[in-house]
Amino acid sequence: MTEISPKTADELFELLDKLGISHSTKQHEPVFTVAESQSLRDLIPGGHTKNLFVKDKKDKYFVLTVEENASVDLKSVHKVIGAASRVSFGRPEKMLEYLGVVPGSVTVFGAINDVNNDVTFVLDSALMENELINGHPLSNDATTTVGKQDLIRFLEATGHAPLVLKVSE
Repeated sequence: MTEISPKTADELFELLDKLGISHSTKQHEPVFTVAESQSLRDLIPGGHTKNLFVKDKKDKYFVLTVEENASVDLKSVHKVIGAASRVSFGRPEKMLEYLGVVPGSVTVFGAINDVNNDVTFVLDSALMENELINGHPLSNDATTTVGKQDLIRFLEATGHAPLVLKVSE
């Protein structure tokens, strides 16, 4: 099996351009938590995301993308997303293998690296009420903004039909 290098932010932007998706990116200090990213709110409009990389007992992986302050009940979310069991956090090695990112940088844009469709992407319906959605462009030292419909188009272009479900409390 050949090791595939994860795509870069520039390759992500090239794909967005190729798809005709308008996007803007703001560079900033690396942020590892939602609390650390709070200072960026006034500078970047739109819904800010929190992304959870989780798996079920059959090793089916999911990225749950919710609004930054949303709560997700990990004891019951499996019923909503169609997982085989309760979910737990996925291992960092799998995060790197499937999404091309490390802990602290999980992003919906990681779909560009999931070439074998090992991950199901779930967009919280409450987040999708925002016209603009923000996520890290494969590293946590920048934030990229796209329209909500464009985010769905991006996911579909990477071979992922996103689930838009109510996963937050």
